[in-house]
Amino acid sequence: MADGTIIRPVARIRSDFGGKFGVPRQSGVVPELMADIVFEPEFRRPEALRGIEGFSHLWLIWEFSENAGRPWSPTVRPPRLGGNVRLGVFATRSPLRPNPLGLSCVKLEAVERRGPDGPLLRVSGADLMDGTPIFDIKPYVPYADSHPEATGGFAAKGWERRLEVEIPPALAARLPAGKLPALAGVLAQDPRPAYQDDPGRVYGMSFAGFEIKFTVSGGVLTVVAVGEAQN
Repeated sequence: MADGTIIRPVARIRSDFGGKFGVPRQSGVVPELMADIVFEPEFRRPEALRGIEGFSHLWLIWEFSENAGRPWSPTVRPPRLGGNVRLGVFATRSPLRPNPLGLSCVKLEAVERRGPDGPLLRVSGADLMDGTPIFDIKPYVPYADSHPEATGGFAAKGWERRLEVEIPPALAARLPAGKLPALAGVLAQDPRPAYQDDPGRVYGMSFAGFEIKFTVSGGVLTVVAVGEAQN
């Protein structure tokens, strides 16, 4: 920063995503996703969370850590526009920014005060890869933060692709039962880039310690393999 202040992480996310592929494109679109916000030892102070239970949702300011150090461009190609249309970087949520900062709104489910990592925040709807550094946490204030009349530009409602998801019972049995609704929600959002539509292609993503492989044909996503993720 201009005055020499160094921004450092106050916490990191603990989520089911071991890689970028499959992470929801926006926060809140898969409410079944659960994650923990684990504070760095310096900030693991109960008094720093005093009063946070009064808020249902939180803003997270975080780093696109996989893109840190990469050059930025004044224009980018949003995947949802097929990767062929260039828009200004400040008119998009592209991770390739002058400062690789992300902003997400998550729902606060619980404050876990006990345990070796406590106090921590249990949240739902996060769109962050496991280990993502979080620089700040602020409460969502409905009277100021909610704008029902807002327009959405190229990301207006209806832009998303949604798929029917089929997970064969034998493969579903390999996953913890509590993870199935979240996985189905993630897959229904169609993790593929918008310009890919090859029914013969097998895609793979890391989720909850498992490698999930799937195909997509005719609007139906079918899981074809579930194995332990390789470290």
